[in-house]
Amino acid sequence: MLGDIDEGGLMKQMSLIRVAGNEEGTFGVLIDEGQPFCLTLERKWLNNMRSMSCIPDGDYLCRRIQSPHHGNTFEITNVPGRSAILFHKGNLMEDSEGCLIVGEQFEPLEGKNGVVASGKAFEEFLQRLAGIDEFKVSIRSVDRERRVN
Repeated sequence: MLGDIDEGGLMKQMSLIRVAGNEEGTFGVLIDEGQPFCLTLERKWLNNMRSMSCIPDGDYLCRRIQSPHHGNTFEITNVPGRSAILFHKGNLMEDSEGCLIVGEQFEPLEGKNGVVASGKAFEEFLQRLAGIDEFKVSIRSVDRERRVN
């Protein structure tokens, strides 16, 4: 449990700022202690429908798990009406069933907007969380009209 607490005695905090959304997904920037370090891709907002929608804006606790399909990763917990929401690798919105995909760059793939260098981004995500089993993430949408909650 000590690995979860930084030198100031507080749990590690990350922020996800959602900057855009359209029919091809919800696009954001993941920030660790004020430093943006990777991009995110989620499903578009569909009223928090299980496996079909990104999750609502909010503050969540993330816990390290061993996923049968994605291996060592983190699950976002306490999402109303939802479970098994993970951070993982992928390229297009269809690679997610309501989870958060990380990447290094937004780029068109197969005629759709997506993220690339997902493996590299996921490695950095895990490196930043080495020795930590829980952290908090604050998710906010910039565009008031597209705010998801």
